Amino acid sequence: MLRLEGKTAVVTGGGSGIGLAIARRFAAEGANVYIMGRRQAQLDEAAALIGARAHAVQGDVTVAGDLERLFATVKKEAQQLDILVTSSGVSEYATLDDMTEQHFDDAFNLNVRAMVFTVQHAVRQMASGSTIVLIGSIAGSIGNPGFATYSASKAAVRSYARSWSHELAPRGIRVNTLSPGPTDTPMFDGVTEEIRQSLTERIPMKRLGHADEIAAAALFLASAESSYIAGAELNIDGGMTA
Repeated sequence: MLRLEGKTAVVTGGGSGIGLAIARRFAAEGANVYIMGRRQAQLDEAAALIGARAHAVQGDVTVAGDLERLFATVKKEAQQLDILVTSSGVSEYATLDDMTEQHFDDAFNLNVRAMVFTVQHAVRQMASGSTIVLIGSIAGSIGNPGFATYSASKAAVRSYARSWSHELAPRGIRVNTLSPGPTDTPMFDGVTEEIRQSLTERIPMKRLGHADEIAAAALFLASAESSYIAGAELNIDGGMTA
């Protein structure tokens, strides 16, 4: 039996990387999946990869009107929302000396503010038994020179999950955080070989993660198999935070 048969899922950031891998895995397990991204061509390619259960909605999760349009589309077409995965995010290098207001605002606008209001819209359509998976990062738990803003934004994600678990439990909605370690996705395309090697050496398993491995963990947290897990953070990092 497919683990998400008959379910409807929204995956923000589902046009590439970890979000796309999650959307593909959910669809393979029977879910109808709505993905949102800013670039229409990329969304179309992603929808083709996901298959017939994919529904692409072009938009920017940092724009209130676009979020409203996404969830209005889900309500009109699916009449239900069972799973939300917030995978949109940005990571840019800047030391304390080099940090600008724009750098700070861009990170928190997408990684935190957009995530908060995506969840706010989603829970209005969620019934008891629904699940929310927030994509965090192990960066929220460890120090990363040059990535302090990104790390702080991901620590905020983890904190929101803990509080929302208390707020939403009476409504039967579970919230958990999935925190990947360094993962071989397009986000890493601009990283130098020196940095990749340095990160790899810090991982006990001596390799970067794969997006499909993150998707498998997301499936677990989104499915009934994790029915007694709420407010948790699941690190998928090859042992790096250990």
